[in-house]
Amino acid sequence: MKNKFVEYFSRISPLSEEEAKGIEDGMCIKTFKKGTVLLKEGQLSVDTYFILEGCIREFIVIDGEDKTTNFFTEGQWVISLNNFGPQSPASNNLICVEDTTVSVGNEKSAQEMFKRFPRFETISRAVMESFFTEQKKLLTSFLTDSPEQRYLLLLNSRPDLFQRIPQYQIASYIGVKAESLSRIRKRVLDKLK
Repeated sequence: MKNKFVEYFSRISPLSEEEAKGIEDGMCIKTFKKGTVLLKEGQLSVDTYFILEGCIREFIVIDGEDKTTNFFTEGQWVISLNNFGPQSPASNNLICVEDTTVSVGNEKSAQEMFKRFPRFETISRAVMESFFTEQKKLLTSFLTDSPEQRYLLLLNSRPDLFQRIPQYQIASYIGVKAESLSRIRKRVLDKLK
């Protein structure tokens, strides 16, 4: 599993043996059972997670109802936007949808790596740019696309989620009720015939 983390960074920028070993030695790997809450709204968020195996759902609660805002799977970062700037309570929740293994990091461990390997600061910036670009695409899709378009985008870009995530959470993610998701699925299937 450690190799997945090193491979991820190697895709961004080739690593020396010393850098790869530094990443492996600095990893804090944790496994969480399905249903484990990693963050509750209102808590201070200090950790970031890189998913080695499993799935984490991000959601907010509005008027007592869960609204799924993202799913994170293997090879993705889970980073709370509340980690940037002055510490503020989280506005979202994180829960493991499956048994999940992650590499856990925080600002302190990142700063230690930057001191040891200054080049990692540039690599870290590339990671953050990629993360923010992906978040911007998701936000733009939610603001401009119809629920059916969001469904098709998810189906085409992340088909594995449909086998891993309960349908009501997929419905919440694309912004519809479960009954509406059934109608969307039927329309999409009818168009494919």
